[in-house]
Amino acid sequence: MKPRAPLPLLAIFAVPAAIALVTTAGLVTALLDDGVEDAVSWVALSVPVVSAVWCWRKRER
Repeated sequence: MKPRAPLPLLAIFAVPAAIALVTTAGLVTALLDDGVEDAVSWVALSVPVVSAVWCWRKRER
């Protein structure tokens, strides 16, 4: 069995960094105002949960 080639750092940390940025934007947006900002923050804060469920379901197959 041939060992895998190491992945570049961008391939490893791109998705977690994007999730962190979206989550941070959602937290900041939630602090700003009510109304549309609340909807944006709910969508942004649901991204980590949705991605975790998606990865969990993908792993089960």
